[in-house]
This record gives sequence, structure tokens and C-alpha cells, in this order.
Amino acid sequence: MERQGMASRDPRIDAYIAKSAEFARPILERAREVVHEACPQVEEAIKWGMPTFLYDGAILCGMAAFKQHASFGFWKHARVMGEDNPRDGMGSYGKITRLSDLPPKRQLVADIKKAVRLQKEGAKTPGPRKTSAPKPPPETPPDLAAALKKNAKARATFEGFAPSHKREYIEWITEAKREETRARRLAQAVEWLAEGRQRHWKYQNG
Repeated sequence: MERQGMASRDPRIDAYIAKSAEFARPILERAREVVHEACPQVEEAIKWGMPTFLYDGAILCGMAAFKQHASFGFWKHARVMGEDNPRDGMGSYGKITRLSDLPPKRQLVADIKKAVRLQKEGAKTPGPRKTSAPKPPPETPPDLAAALKKNAKARATFEGFAPSHKREYIEWITEAKREETRARRLAQAVEWLAEGRQRHWKYQNG
């Protein structure tokens, strides 16, 4: 995978970009090149079915293409972009539909270098994980509980999940801002659960 004198390039990412929607290809290619320029030591991988960039063995950032938009996001989004810039879905720069939606190259390079610096600092300084309490088991919202009662297969799948997988579905449903969105996500969740699928099953084939 590595070539002498060149940064690590994963051919699976070449394939991912090639099969992405036409509008997304130049976005993904530009983001990829800027990442390599800003961090020559970066390594490529596919995680959760999406192109991912690692520095010193840890995830630095990643990108993805969907039907109508692409995204690019930092693993430590809040520390790179600031607490007042909440992550939009999976991306740090919102939904990207054209090349001009990416930030200017100078800004993107600066943000990537900041992420690298934070990665280095994190490697030197132990984080708070050792003293932080584990998350409590997720509480199933009433509408999801009622829907699962009506579908035995979905209920069996959900009950067999680890707390983290349950939480992925619960948060997806409860974070919906509109009632119709919540109802649609609820119906989709039951359908996927009845098929034995995890919330992010679409990204687990990479």
C-alpha cells in the first residue's frame, strides 16, 4: 500500500471515490489531497465503510459521500472547531454539495494542522477517560418501546444489542427536531431492527 517517497494511500479510497456520485468526486479528491499536504505522515484507511485518515495510529478526520451531499469531519470536532460550532450530522463543515462549499484551502490546512497538534497533545497527556463514569444504560423512549412491542423481530434484535448500539438508535430518533422526522426515523428503525441491522449498517461493509 505504501510507496517509497509517498504518503500511505489506500486503494479502497480510490475505489470509494470512483463509485461516488459525480458531484462528490472532486470534493473528496480535494479534501484528500489537502489532508496529505497538511499532514504528510497521515495514513489512510476505511472505517465504518468511509474514508478515514489516521495520524500516529489514531483517527484524525474522515470524509463520506451520500446521495445528495458529501461531508468532511474531524474526530475531535469540538476541540478543532470550537464548542460553539456543533457538528452537522457527520461533518465539521455542514453538508457539502459543491467544491466551493469546502472552506478555503488555507483554512482547511490550518484546521487539519490544529487537529494534528491536538492529537500530539492527547498522546502526551492522559485523557479523563480513566476517571470518568461509564454512560448509564440508554432509556428507551415510549414511542420506540410501543413500536417494538408490535414487532417481535425488531424487539428481539434491539434487546440483544449492547447498550452502545441501542443508544445509536435512541439518539437518532430523539434528536429529530420535527414530529414527522421522528415518526419517519422510528418507522425506519423498526424496519432495520426487524432485519437484524445495527443503526450504521450501511457503513459496515468497508
